[in-house]
Amino acid sequence: MSSTPAFDTINQASGVYPISPTAFHPNGAVDRSSMDRLTDFYLEIGATGITVLGQLGEAPKLSQTESVAIAQAMVKRAKGIPVIVGVSAPGFASMRELTHEVMSVGASGVMIAPPNTLRTDQQIITYYQQAADAIGKDVPIVLQDYPLTFSVQMAPDVIRRMVQEIPSIAMLKHEDWPGLEKISALRQFEANGSMRHIAIMCGNGGLFLDYELSRGADGANTGYCFPDMLCDVVRLKKAGETETAHDLFDAHLPLLRYEQQPGVGLAVRKHVMMRRGLLSSDTQRAPAGKLTATALQEVNHLLARLANKDPRAAI
Repeated sequence: MSSTPAFDTINQASGVYPISPTAFHPNGAVDRSSMDRLTDFYLEIGATGITVLGQLGEAPKLSQTESVAIAQAMVKRAKGIPVIVGVSAPGFASMRELTHEVMSVGASGVMIAPPNTLRTDQQIITYYQQAADAIGKDVPIVLQDYPLTFSVQMAPDVIRRMVQEIPSIAMLKHEDWPGLEKISALRQFEANGSMRHIAIMCGNGGLFLDYELSRGADGANTGYCFPDMLCDVVRLKKAGETETAHDLFDAHLPLLRYEQQPGVGLAVRKHVMMRRGLLSSDTQRAPAGKLTATALQEVNHLLARLANKDPRAAI
């Protein structure tokens, strides 16, 4: 695609793009006031962008109308910082419809995850070529590489081919694990001229963010109940205060690790964000898991220990 302001915004992304949870009232209705409060909070902490309707944004539980309304409200309230919208869908018709809706209300790009039916390198490449054709080649794409969840393995050479053959790919959301060598390989491709530049923003709750930044990642595109910590770590690393960044990250690592548990992680995240006053309720739309009394005790213990090093955890 020819360079456009939207493409350049995503292609040159850095800093932190928090993955926003979707706030619900206890009756399951979308909590628009909490969504506004979250957006304001992301601006206050120095987020450079926001991603909504991601994997842990409960997007599959939303109607098309709800998804568009959430994206539109966030774009409007975000006051100019880029908003990426997850549009992953079983078929291209619904993906195209949602993409056109959210881009028309001001989204800066869309995030697309691979279906878990893809098995070969060529199937992966073909899928994203067809996705780009379906949504329009002028729409910036964030390529989500999350094999732990989607069971699709994208080797560095496959990503390089897609970046070279699909001009609308502007960013990689890197969530491979282990994945540090993948970041190094991609940046080496860029250095030797065999791959054009794309932004690399990392997920997995920020679990490896401390070293991902050192390997050449541009920042974080992920969720965590303390996204302000992620912003601080990126800022400190960019300022050359590497050991201070590691100290802050290490203090949060036990809670971050606990929040990364499959099946329970979103419940932890929403519970802590509720206690921080960001969400009115920690409700997940059904079907959903809940924290047991024992799990709540463990979260309380982790927060108490974290508060000894970061007062933001004294909630």
